[in-house]
Amino acid sequence: MQDASWQAFSERVTYDDGLHVGCVALTEALGDLQRTAMRDRNLSVLGTLAMFNERRSETVDEESPVALDMQRLDSKMNVLMAMLDQLLQRNADLPPRSRVSFNAIGALLPRSLWPVDQAQALVRLHFDGCLALPLELVARYVQERDADHIFVAFETMDEATCDAIERLVFRHHRRKVAERRQTAS
Repeated sequence: MQDASWQAFSERVTYDDGLHVGCVALTEALGDLQRTAMRDRNLSVLGTLAMFNERRSETVDEESPVALDMQRLDSKMNVLMAMLDQLLQRNADLPPRSRVSFNAIGALLPRSLWPVDQAQALVRLHFDGCLALPLELVARYVQERDADHIFVAFETMDEATCDAIERLVFRHHRRKVAERRQTAS
């Protein structure tokens, strides 16, 4: 029997890549304040990732003093963000890097990551460029997909977080397709 969440997951584009990912058992339900704080952190992480991945499509007038100033500010901000990320990583205990596929519906994870005999867990996804600030999503175990992988469905996700994840997944997918086309030509 096919689970409806697996069907919905498999019909959508997924973010498929190696990330630092970990799962922590949830022994009790999160309260409203905890969920709100998690939602705000997740939206902040997703917004940061969107800014890092943003590409300028307009051509820059190299002779314009304002354009040159903007380029210098952009470069300085990139250096500052890289330094901040390195400082935050020193105190962060990152889980190992694993290949995962996810979208706003759920994730396909290595079985070894899921807490033994748990129906629910907190999935933490650490993205490059923002390693110390993980995307944290409450998930429930749905089914075994093969000997090494399980499918988990994300729970209690609000529309704003769902939309931001879908945009992240789409941008990542588009970038991977562009890379493949570039290497093929």
